[in-house]
Amino acid sequence: MPTTPDLLLPTDPGVRALARGLYALAGPQPIISPHGHVDPALLAEDRPFPDPARLLIVPDHYLTRMLLSQGVPPADLGVPSVDGSPVETDGRTIWRRFADHWYLFRGTPSRLWLERTFSEVFGVTTPLSPATADAVYDELAARLAEPEFRPRALFERFHIEVLATTESPLDDLGQHAKLAADGWGGPGGRVVTTFRPDNVVDMEFDGWRDNVDRLAEVAGEDTGTYAGYLAALRRRRAAFIAAGATSSDHGHPTARTLVLPPGEAAALYDRGRRGLADATDAEAFRAHMLVEFARMSLDDGLVLQLHPGAVRNHNRRLYASHGRDVGGDVPQATEYVHALAPLLDAHGNDPRLRVVLYTLDEYTFTRELAPLAGGYAALYLGAPWWFLDSPEVLRRFREAVTESAGFYNTAGFVDDTRAFCSIPVRHDVARRIDAGFLARLVAEHRLTEDEAAETVVDLAYRLPKKVFRFGAVSR
Repeated sequence: MPTTPDLLLPTDPGVRALARGLYALAGPQPIISPHGHVDPALLAEDRPFPDPARLLIVPDHYLTRMLLSQGVPPADLGVPSVDGSPVETDGRTIWRRFADHWYLFRGTPSRLWLERTFSEVFGVTTPLSPATADAVYDELAARLAEPEFRPRALFERFHIEVLATTESPLDDLGQHAKLAADGWGGPGGRVVTTFRPDNVVDMEFDGWRDNVDRLAEVAGEDTGTYAGYLAALRRRRAAFIAAGATSSDHGHPTARTLVLPPGEAAALYDRGRRGLADATDAEAFRAHMLVEFARMSLDDGLVLQLHPGAVRNHNRRLYASHGRDVGGDVPQATEYVHALAPLLDAHGNDPRLRVVLYTLDEYTFTRELAPLAGGYAALYLGAPWWFLDSPEVLRRFREAVTESAGFYNTAGFVDDTRAFCSIPVRHDVARRIDAGFLARLVAEHRLTEDEAAETVVDLAYRLPKKVFRFGAVSR
């Protein structure tokens, strides 16, 4: 199904005409993708993609989660099991099974993204259905066999200027070293890494103590002491910066921050190392470390991204059978005003610090996040992500935050995806929504057309490039 020119644009004819003009400016802008989970090996090795099912269905928990809710187990869709128990391995069988349940995605962003990926990326316009499953599969498989559909070729066609992946401090960054050697990575490169330390910060993370031991080996520091632990983190941050990183990312259950005296922090760390920390200790340590990371950011310049609010592995049976990141997480209510106060008291007015805040609780847009970002030099609002990355919430986001935070305390769109082939589609959706929102402001005589034209390009390109420190921005 090809994209119609007016996809997602306002229905009022006059406003739609304005939106078309604004989208014509935003649509062709290079893509800045400052937060996502594409495997860097994909681009470092530049191998042909696997079959359509393994590319588009098996790794996409948006899709497998929906089918699980209707009784189709992930194993039937090829999702690897934790214990190696059998799962479906035939790509065509997985594809047919998915097509049989395609109706479940009516009205969802997943359907929008996938249909546009079919048509705009692969040129496949046959509507998916149980009857057409094999035909669509064959068309996609034929495209995947062509050199023009290998990862680096698509990267160029997608007009991606910068793509940030996400790695743990325990990662040796070997794939990024290969990208740098090929002229694709390193500082100022097209593919850069992001420092994600959750597995060595969260005492409730499976294997935390072993991970901290491994951190010592990777960093060459003694993590037996709290001081050595901090030194190890600083050393790994330096390695990530050398590999092109401009930001860190922190996926905590809450937004809580806490300033502890060094002695108390060291004692808390020691309890964790000895296996004596409880849930209260774990939350306190996460909260304290956010402030420590803000201090580190003041020294090394990494933008601090905070992604709180996910209850991880809520579906415990799914976690037991298939592990993390397969669709078993759910959002929870998240408080920011009091939670962030210790960090903001310490560093919130320092413009050298950049903290990009996200939420899975959209009710905080107006009440908490916009006023905070509108009142502290260090804060920017991240785009709606994960459960909120839909056209409806993207619209509500602009409506909710603009009055208090304006446009320029927001950080641009993030696709937050592992699905490489969907990146241009997701950015296009955000650009269409912003074009429609700005067109309405012009129609209401709240902005001039020239101001809207400048703003729509800022939102699509200049703002994320500036906020995430991807180089100079000019108008």
